Amino acid sequence: MNATKNEGFSKWVACWGTATSITKRTETTYAKDLTLRYPIKICFNGSKLRFTFSNLTGTEDVKVTKAFCAKKGAGQYKPVAITKNGAASFLIPAGTEIASDQIDFAVTAGDTVDVSMYFEGFTQMNAGTVILSPLEKGAFAYGDFCAAENFPDDLSAAANAFYFLNTIDVFTEEKNRALICYGDSITCCSWPDYLRERAFKNGAGTVSVIRRGVCGTRILRQYDCITYQAYGLKGAARFPIETNVSGADAVIIHHGINDIIHPVGVEVNKFRPWSDMPTLEDLIDGVKKIYVEEARRRGLKVYSATLLPIFGWRTYTEERESLRQAFNKWLRSSDDFDGCVDFDAAVRDEQNQKAFKPECDSGDHLHPSETACRRMAEAVPGILLQ
Repeated sequence: MNATKNEGFSKWVACWGTATSITKRTETTYAKDLTLRYPIKICFNGSKLRFTFSNLTGTEDVKVTKAFCAKKGAGQYKPVAITKNGAASFLIPAGTEIASDQIDFAVTAGDTVDVSMYFEGFTQMNAGTVILSPLEKGAFAYGDFCAAENFPDDLSAAANAFYFLNTIDVFTEEKNRALICYGDSITCCSWPDYLRERAFKNGAGTVSVIRRGVCGTRILRQYDCITYQAYGLKGAARFPIETNVSGADAVIIHHGINDIIHPVGVEVNKFRPWSDMPTLEDLIDGVKKIYVEEARRRGLKVYSATLLPIFGWRTYTEERESLRQAFNKWLRSSDDFDGCVDFDAAVRDEQNQKAFKPECDSGDHLHPSETACRRMAEAVPGILLQ
């Protein structure tokens, strides 16, 4: 595919991204003869693409037998090889992330590009992230269908786990930039997708939304047992990597609820001691030292985001609620941030501010419903989309 001329295109900006974490441990941890495909909506005009592949949490090298990208709905399906150092087959070393070669690939804002990877040999599936949003889905197929326009129905299925593909950059106009949304499973829900739609349709059309969410993750601690490894790396391990985003100038940080709700005592769960329960000072100090200082070092503006209600969640207590409220008060008022996105105010029940509005509760009293996710996206200040 011939690229458009580079006139007007001057820099690399991430147009899509997810986080990378340890995948949930099951009896099966390897795949063979597998094709993965992820359809990605491109938000900018551009002339080139490059791809970041991540095996950050893997303990074995991963060999990508081949990888392609191709526009959907553009008439004839024309896959273009994604290469590394000119080679069609390449390794993603254990514990690392790699960038592909840049490829000439003209895109227009609104295009959907399939990114497909084929793994011929045994492959450790230990670097991926589950996205809980109904607006982002991938697919897998048994066999090599990497360059095929369609997967065979009897050998394929939809999937919400995104393996190895971490970020896509586009060579685009100087005016364009990226906004990072950093957090836990609530950031794996669909509010970043609705924010992306808002930025594309109602914003200036110059801002991409890069999701960096990992289900179960905490600011201060992580689990090293296979039962909970999928709950991800702690903030100090994640944040410097996940904020290394081309063209980014701001980050929204929505993190900390798992620090509050996870500890239950070793008599209930040996992996969740009461000693893991943070104080308000622990949370504030962690956010300042782990997040704000690193973000400032990168030249990013930093926006806090208040924690959502937890009334009715299985580990809810009045003590946890008091900690959430005190932390939210600091998030709203601290001059450590450039502003605050008040998600809590957007979804809470004004008659019982400990709880979600009924229509905003997904049903588990922790995660937001689709209605809530739309309201969260609308709560983001418009200045971040200009």
